[in-house]
Amino acid sequence: MTIPTISPSTSSSPVDAPMVPERVFGIIGHPLGHTLSPLLHNWGFSRLGVRAAYVAFPTPPERLEAFIQAVRTLPVSGLSVTIPHKEAVIPLLDAISPLCSCTGAVNTLVWEDGKLTGHNTDVPGFLSPLLEREHIPSSALVLGAGGAAKAVMAGLSEIGVGNVTVANRDFERAKALAGQFKATAVTWERRDHVDAHLVVNTTPMGMSGKAVDQSPLPAGYWTPGRLAYDLVYNPRETVFLRDARLAGSAVIDGLSMFAAQGAAQFKLWTGLELPMDEAKELLARALGT
Repeated sequence: MTIPTISPSTSSSPVDAPMVPERVFGIIGHPLGHTLSPLLHNWGFSRLGVRAAYVAFPTPPERLEAFIQAVRTLPVSGLSVTIPHKEAVIPLLDAISPLCSCTGAVNTLVWEDGKLTGHNTDVPGFLSPLLEREHIPSSALVLGAGGAAKAVMAGLSEIGVGNVTVANRDFERAKALAGQFKATAVTWERRDHVDAHLVVNTTPMGMSGKAVDQSPLPAGYWTPGRLAYDLVYNPRETVFLRDARLAGSAVIDGLSMFAAQGAAQFKLWTGLELPMDEAKELLARALGT
């Protein structure tokens, strides 16, 4: 693990001198090859004049505990947490927010009163594009049962979606998650038999890399009237979303959630609001859309 050296600027020309970061933020997860978090946050720091830098820290599961120990001694002011650490990181922290207690998942770390504290901005990030729609879905199918799925379940509960089904390859995990939120669990093999208005993909299937050509649902599942919501944002249109769109279903890509949850992280770290329209344009350009 390499942490950038932080030192005060000695330039006598503050106008021409490059901004020297005073704080370091970053993201931990595995893999991290296609994350846009550094782009978003470093742009935000520059745009709003924050003397900070954001870097990627690829962290395999076996290195997570050692990394968090290092964070306690090195100048790291905050972290984003992504797959597969959103649940595993909790026992390594000093405190977590009530929302993290509800979801059992953390996606943001920040120092609060000397305590390394976990927060969850995935829930408001997930809800943001749904609440912009005219109608709230009456039923939902959630694919996956990890940390992101827990945030989705908490969000659906918050807006009153009562008929929710969870499907996961590990049926025991699906049952555990469904039980936590008074939902229904089905086996992975029966997922395409669930009649749901909203279908949310929280799995890595479709993500840039080895899984880019995969979808968690067969193309024949989609019909007009359904709403496909993919938390994967790179690529912007996954196979999951393309199949849904071609069948006449409505779609929400992961870019909207990613921007919203990132903006919430940024505010936790800096107290400042990211210009959301500009942020979305930046991310869309990065994805070539």
